[in-house]
Amino acid sequence: MTDAMTAVAGPGHEPEIGSLHHLCRLLAEAADAVGEASRYASELALGTRLPRVARGGAAWRTLLRTITDPKGLGWAPRGRGLARIGRLAGVFTSRESLAVSLAVTGLKARIRAAAVNHPELLADPDTARVLRAVEGDRQREAIRVFRSILGNKGAERTFALLAPSFADILAWNALTDENPLNDGAGWEVATGRTLTGAEPILGISGRVWALLDRGPGRAEPFAASPALTERLDTTGTIAGYVRNIHAVGTDGTLLVQQVAGPDGVGRYVVQLAGMSGVSDESPQDLLGAVHAVARPSTPYSRAVSKALRGLIPSGSEVALVGHSLGGITAMNLAADRDFCGIHQVTHVVAIGSPIDGKRPADPRTRVYSLVNEHDVVPSLEGRSSVSPYALPEQFTEFTWTDDTHAFPLCHAAERYAHNLEHEVPEVSALVDADLAPFRGRVTAARFFRLYDR
Repeated sequence: MTDAMTAVAGPGHEPEIGSLHHLCRLLAEAADAVGEASRYASELALGTRLPRVARGGAAWRTLLRTITDPKGLGWAPRGRGLARIGRLAGVFTSRESLAVSLAVTGLKARIRAAAVNHPELLADPDTARVLRAVEGDRQREAIRVFRSILGNKGAERTFALLAPSFADILAWNALTDENPLNDGAGWEVATGRTLTGAEPILGISGRVWALLDRGPGRAEPFAASPALTERLDTTGTIAGYVRNIHAVGTDGTLLVQQVAGPDGVGRYVVQLAGMSGVSDESPQDLLGAVHAVARPSTPYSRAVSKALRGLIPSGSEVALVGHSLGGITAMNLAADRDFCGIHQVTHVVAIGSPIDGKRPADPRTRVYSLVNEHDVVPSLEGRSSVSPYALPEQFTEFTWTDDTHAFPLCHAAERYAHNLEHEVPEVSALVDADLAPFRGRVTAARFFRLYDR
């Protein structure tokens, strides 16, 4: 446990989470303000805003000291031209800036807040070693320790231990390592934004993923085997939909159930499965998953849109239920104005999905995010399940823990269905109540095989 994190609370008692979250937000706001001040001062000192006659004078030297002095803004050049060169020089030589120091302190406070309900984050000696290495700007050591934990405890236990603060740890590392490409992603996470440009590990731009994942998407209807159709749940409950997603698997199969609601109106429940593998002809591969987090239109969303266009009458009410990558794709579809112009998306339920940075196009759409706090995947867009930042009114987030403490077991659709039935039945009851218009006799079940191209 680092001194910065132990200092937040006195000995013998736990800090109040709400107060820590308030502190996190204040530190993020301060980091943003100092960052903007650094940018403005850099433009004056290194740009063209100062008159030529003023350069080299006392005022210019004061500005230059302001953006380079550890007692001022630290090493703080920001902007274009010479300021960009200066910033890169600071990154490569591990120079500290006040803005980054404030942002990192906020991330440490978030980790401390997460540890109130997840004491293993700081109490476990191995995770504490990772945090100490990151704080000491020893990224190679942090990676080596992380790999040793993987070897000793296995990936399942390791990722589950770090899951509540996984995004914050990645952002902390991004802001303090010597890689300038991931700084923007680290800054977005640290200041309460969701990832829009790049991922925080290597800093690979979302544009690169989009370039690699350019399939137009294709959907072909097919007749499922009797064994599969007999396994389908028709209760109309959220646990039942998640069981269906587990049943259809991750081989590129889309399930759409047509339901006669309690009022006799026909409605549709679209059930979207998660990632299939590293590389596949289906749009549910690893490349598609990384792409879907940052971009709204992907081969998966395009394939689903094509499948539904000929199946669902225009204006019909639709509920989108997705697990993992399927949940991301459900939100991408709900955010698509063209899609929502054809289909009336009333509900999105995302299970174990990183969707917090996405917004539905229709303000009437209700969004539910269901998250096991030991599941790493929902935090991959930069906001963890224990974030100090609230979601919009359209969103309802339910989080919980169970006794597995193992990833990817806690991420599996089957495990989420078990959680919803046995660990958090009250969550199921609330979601089921809101989905009541979709509970009724299943009049048809349609299957589609989805392809990249």
